[in-house]
Amino acid sequence: MQTWFSNTKEGLIKPGRPFVKMHGLRNDFVIVDGRQEPFCPSTKEIIHICDRHEGVGADELLIVEPPKNPETYAFVRIINPDGREVEACGNATRCVGWLLLKECNQKEIRIQTMGGVLTCSLAGEKQVSVEMGQIMTDWQDIPLSKKMDTLHLNIGTGPLNDPVGMNIGNPHAIFFVEDVDAVDLQKYGKTLQTHPIFPEEANIGVAQLLTPDTLKLSVWERPGTLTTACGTGACVAVAAAHRRGLTREKCMTVIMPAGSVVIELKDQNIAVMTGPVEFCYLGYLL
Repeated sequence: MQTWFSNTKEGLIKPGRPFVKMHGLRNDFVIVDGRQEPFCPSTKEIIHICDRHEGVGADELLIVEPPKNPETYAFVRIINPDGREVEACGNATRCVGWLLLKECNQKEIRIQTMGGVLTCSLAGEKQVSVEMGQIMTDWQDIPLSKKMDTLHLNIGTGPLNDPVGMNIGNPHAIFFVEDVDAVDLQKYGKTLQTHPIFPEEANIGVAQLLTPDTLKLSVWERPGTLTTACGTGACVAVAAAHRRGLTREKCMTVIMPAGSVVIELKDQNIAVMTGPVEFCYLGYLL
């Protein structure tokens, strides 16, 4: 009995571009190596790849390219399901960092994204630490559409008011509440994400301080999804808690719907994130 796979020589199914599927705390990615053969999909193709009904399905498409900086191992493009390229993603960096660390058999490498150069290191079995770079707090760096106190942004809707504005390769607004679970972020996220104060839109985080070294966090991400985990969001939530004087702990556990990461704040407002990665499968884009 013939199968689809037994007919590949006849052309019914031809292997296409190889990809790796991975996830970090259920934040999942299609990863394509474009170092030997460039991979430049159109917006339509990106939307199709990330579509969970017609494509592979992913929160983002990651394309590994040759390094643009001689001091880095590779350049990684991070592309949202709508085709928009973004500057940073903590969970994505852990996943692609793990692949590249295994490839070169090194304990530490530096990779470059649109958001800057990030240092990745193995921290255990399928655990990766990423030095996510400097957290920026000036209004021009977030960016905002006008000058405003970024420690107390004068915006809000419903139960969410008075956020902290920050940037760690991508823009964030962090709202502190007494009970994260009581906030319907699905209802309020889109309005805040597209607020006129954010010319490039923003990721919206809702954080609750459980103990001096533990935060609970939920994040509404660009381009408009309630994510199970957000690495950059976890970094800025810890930094925002420090800016507000809610804690003095430099190393904190951040609990998100899909699991936890550990965030350490170092000198010069540098954030280091440590968390899990999971390999899902290999495949071909037809």
